[in-house]
Amino acid sequence: MVDLAALGLPGLPEPLPVPTIDSHTHLDSVAERTGLSAEESLELAARVGVTAVVQAGDTAADSAWGEALARTHPAVVAGVALHPNEVARHPERYEADFDVIAQLAVQGEHVRAVGETGLDYYRTPDPAAQARQREAFARHIRLACELGLTLMIHDRDAHADVLAVLDDSPAPARVVMHAFSGDEVLAEECARRGYWLSFPGVTTYNANQHLQRALAVAPADRVLVETDAPYLTPVPCRGRANGPYLVPYTVRFIARLRGWDVGEACERLRENAFAAYGGPWGAA
Repeated sequence: MVDLAALGLPGLPEPLPVPTIDSHTHLDSVAERTGLSAEESLELAARVGVTAVVQAGDTAADSAWGEALARTHPAVVAGVALHPNEVARHPERYEADFDVIAQLAVQGEHVRAVGETGLDYYRTPDPAAQARQREAFARHIRLACELGLTLMIHDRDAHADVLAVLDDSPAPARVVMHAFSGDEVLAEECARRGYWLSFPGVTTYNANQHLQRALAVAPADRVLVETDAPYLTPVPCRGRANGPYLVPYTVRFIARLRGWDVGEACERLRENAFAAYGGPWGAA
């Protein structure tokens, strides 16, 4: 039994009444920050009703780690990609690293997404580096289209350019806006395009009224829940490390805001995740 208090981590929330899915997490980063192994994170999550996760890739190395984890753990499917800030910071290894991503993307049914890819103008203000991000994003989109994989998008302070790159590219089979950060106008535009909107723990913060308005207008069949663990921890654990086992807090917030029963919310979020990532996996 993991002693969460000894690790300085939040205790287990009340279990969900119906299994659901963490649609975006980084179990490798959770391990680095908290000391919890991937297996321990998955076991804790399962104890509170979070029975499957999507492990997102940011680098060639962690995408390979995630692919290996998903290959050996039925509760996990993987996304593989180079994060936009990785592309901006390391142009010298971009070609070699993208070759690794392309090889990982064809490993099997357990790889469901090209992601997280996209644009991040908050961490990368340099125009030349932003241009490299846009080129890499377009290349990731083409890879997702070629393989029929879900495109998992990171969008920070770059809403208009994310949509512009998508408009100039072939259309992927499925698109997920990870850690949705826009307002209701962007939510409606994404919904019009058929994209899924994935809401993280920061949606529970009182200051993030724009996220709550976006959640309120998102189509019921396009709403996902995620942790982005170990980041974006929900209330009442804000300021501490996040993990998939804390999903119930955000699920219950979504249920209240949307007027859903908690069990209904779990079912909707689970089925939406299956649709967004190409079919069922795990025990959920």
